[in-house]
Amino acid sequence: MAQILDGKATAAAIKAELTDRVTTLRERGVVPGLGTLLVGEDPGSTWYVNGKHADCAEVGIASIREDLPASATQEDIEAAVARLNADPACTGFIVQLPLPAGIDTNRVLELIDPDKDADGLHPTNLGRLVLRISEEVESSLPCTPKGIIELITRHGVDLRGKEVVVIGRGTTVGRSIGLLLTRKDVNATVTLCHTGTADLAAHTRGADVIVAAAGVPGIVTPDMVKDGAVLIDVGVSRVTDPVTGRSKVAGDIAAEAREKASWYSPNPGGVGPMTRAMLLANVVESAERALA
Repeated sequence: MAQILDGKATAAAIKAELTDRVTTLRERGVVPGLGTLLVGEDPGSTWYVNGKHADCAEVGIASIREDLPASATQEDIEAAVARLNADPACTGFIVQLPLPAGIDTNRVLELIDPDKDADGLHPTNLGRLVLRISEEVESSLPCTPKGIIELITRHGVDLRGKEVVVIGRGTTVGRSIGLLLTRKDVNATVTLCHTGTADLAAHTRGADVIVAAAGVPGIVTPDMVKDGAVLIDVGVSRVTDPVTGRSKVAGDIAAEAREKASWYSPNPGGVGPMTRAMLLANVVESAERALA
């Protein structure tokens, strides 16, 4: 019977560890601070940013907010990035996406000081990850991929030598998780697939681990999964429940596919809490590096 990779419980344990580390930093005169830049009042983005600041309060990290109206110009947004870059109380920060139409998002993200990149997705930091296969990476790692690996390994699953199929080519997960999985300290073998892959099942049937991050509900079906595989459900979509008529969250992995797995992450309640916990970890690690 498949066992659950419990993201909520694992994230709670990580937060408890981070609380102790933050206490140690405070005793040495350092208060880690997470900054957020939110443009507009999108309900989902607002909820997400509020959640990040609630997480900060839980572990003792200071919060710095830059909230701009939806009418903010490119110059307004870039000025807010500059303020966060210059703020000594801000250890690391994130720009909440998506930004309003007409804004050059890539330009905004590239203006972030790489040392304050809490998401771990700045081109400089991704470049370090590409170059450092066995050496320590002394910058923030991408939150969701980092959280996925932490979730798996904290449940005692060894990824060394495993065949991992990643479905999805987005920067946040698909394109970056392979860089972490193929580092020598993890030592997995990775195949990257996506919605344009001609025969997706041909790749997934032999996989020891499937990381589904395509954002396509139920793209992974039972016939695509070998017995005993580890299933990591990352994609999030909204679908209408045929019984109630209400909107609900749907993952990329069909519920029936879980019956063939040895381990699976629920969606929601799996990868999501881990992503938030890793954002906090990146901020704390940045503060610790600055103090060293």
